[in-house]
Amino acid sequence: MKTVLLVIGKTDDAYLVEGIKKYVGRLGHYVSFEMKEIPDIRNRKTLDEEQQKKAESFLILGQLQPTDYVILLDENGTSYTSVGFAERLGKLMASGSKRIVFIIGGPYGFAQEVYAKAQVKMALSPMTFSHQMVRLIFVEQLYRALTILKGEPYHHL
Repeated sequence: MKTVLLVIGKTDDAYLVEGIKKYVGRLGHYVSFEMKEIPDIRNRKTLDEEQQKKAESFLILGQLQPTDYVILLDENGTSYTSVGFAERLGKLMASGSKRIVFIIGGPYGFAQEVYAKAQVKMALSPMTFSHQMVRLIFVEQLYRALTILKGEPYHHL
């Protein structure tokens, strides 16, 4: 099974890039993982919120395969504890899905077309984080979930 994290735009801050690389490297010991950056929309400052979501949705949907299990990272999604997320992930991994795709959208969220493709909406926190910071938080939580599934001590720092 392959796990993919789709994100809009680049991560600019060096400390976030370093943290993301650290956890992405660790993930390779557990799953086939890829973080795909979708380039920022050109002239996005000239677009209103709906136009920007629509343009991003076209690029996001172009990255998906028909058999993907799609999970949107969305503030209105279901919240999990780390153990709960690990349990959910374990069930997905056992289900035989070929690709699980997690998606972090742009600053305005997702267009309806992307919501329609998703099987799950998941919230990382009731608080709001920058989209670049969410990347680091997510890859750390994915790593944590995988160590929980393997019974490793990382979760009990």
